[in-house]
Amino acid sequence: MTRSYSVVLLDQAIEDLRRLEDFAIDRELASATPDWSVPQRALDAVREGLRLLSWSPYTCRRAELGNGRSRELVIPFGTTGYVVLFEVVGDEVVVGAVRHQREDDYRH
Repeated sequence: MTRSYSVVLLDQAIEDLRRLEDFAIDRELASATPDWSVPQRALDAVREGLRLLSWSPYTCRRAELGNGRSRELVIPFGTTGYVVLFEVVGDEVVVGAVRHQREDDYRH
């Protein structure tokens, strides 16, 4: 039987998702040929990645950041993607940050 985990997003991760959504919208606003499906498709890709964490968090690579227990989920999207920083604590997957792969790090 597959073990099930609850995925919990910390406030910072929720803020990150809002920031990334705003960035995607701003990028389309600035485009000569906007594709208004991009922000929603990006959110859907992240949502699907977070679903993976509910049943298979240990398949993700260990993160260089954090306390040695942190892991990263890479979510492909277009030519780049997103990285989710999380830790498994008991039956919970605690998501601390979400960033675009082109961002420097998880800190602001």
